[in-house]
Amino acid sequence: MSVPLSATRFLDALTSEGLRVVQVDGWKTHNRDAQGLWGPVHGVMVHHTGTSGAERTVRLCYDGRPDLPGPLCHGVITKDGTVHLVGCGRANHAGRGDGDVLRAVIAEKRLPPDNEADTDGNRVFYGFECENLGDGHDPWPEAQLEALEKATAALCRAHGWTERSVIGHLEWQPGKVDPRGFTMDQLRRRIGERLK
Repeated sequence: MSVPLSATRFLDALTSEGLRVVQVDGWKTHNRDAQGLWGPVHGVMVHHTGTSGAERTVRLCYDGRPDLPGPLCHGVITKDGTVHLVGCGRANHAGRGDGDVLRAVIAEKRLPPDNEADTDGNRVFYGFECENLGDGHDPWPEAQLEALEKATAALCRAHGWTERSVIGHLEWQPGKVDPRGFTMDQLRRRIGERLK
């Protein structure tokens, strides 16, 4: 069981990993904590945004949509490898997913198939949204993939987790496809190498 990082420790973890970080005004207190508990945290979830354009994407993830208020994640990783911090605390990114998957994440074991939506993921996962159309054709620049690797590794390092604590939205919630364009096993291998 891990207590969520404070805004200061979250920022320090990312910058210590060598990331270029932009702090969006108000991010340290921007959250959905009034809608439910935040923590204990057990892992990091990766998404693609389905959008293009860094400024527009960051704004969307901060503000949210009419049907889903922001923040929609904790950090947005744009194509150039910059991490834009948009929230600290509970965020609308994971939704309800499979409790068996959560138990596997906690145990840092191989993930079972996600076939239920019985557990609140917004309470227990940090979330990174990556600027990408998610159509399988929009490229993932190496700068962006390296930033994703570093950002997820930074949180694993801060909490003493392994790469098994990083999952994709598609591994959590039935019907989700994100992130599309690389496999989570590929990303976890990169994170594992970095954590060594």
